[in-house]
Amino acid sequence: MAIHIVLVEPEIPPNTGNIARSCAATGSVLHLVKPLGFSIDDKSLKRAGLDYWPFVKLEVHESLDEFLDTYKGRNMYLATTKGERLYTEVTYRDGDMLLFGKETAGLPRDFIEKHKENAVRIPMSEDTRLRSFNLSNSANIILFEALRQMGFPNLS
Repeated sequence: MAIHIVLVEPEIPPNTGNIARSCAATGSVLHLVKPLGFSIDDKSLKRAGLDYWPFVKLEVHESLDEFLDTYKGRNMYLATTKGERLYTEVTYRDGDMLLFGKETAGLPRDFIEKHKENAVRIPMSEDTRLRSFNLSNSANIILFEALRQMGFPNLS
């Protein structure tokens, strides 16, 4: 098993490409939940992933509901600015799923509310005008905390 990064309706190809590269480099699984804001054949997507795409463990899902049905019962954490817990206050385990929403709107509010006990956030300055970190940066921050807690399995 591995950590799973789940991008729900991603919109910006370079973000997805950067996350795909991180997944390939760490043995993590990348899930893309449709609708996507781009084609996965996009040149910019492949350019961001460079030559890593053949090493990406990729699953594409038709909808969030389909994804949730497929992985019912799995441990999932929702990355959102609306989370009450910090991402470092969670004990991550092999097979955990880290869900990230689309760049312009995040995860659906009703979905967050329904699963608020699993919502986590990255701390940010109260003075910032930014609404959140870049998607690929956020995914990497939480992914590497999970991997660190697990002792960086199969990484050297």
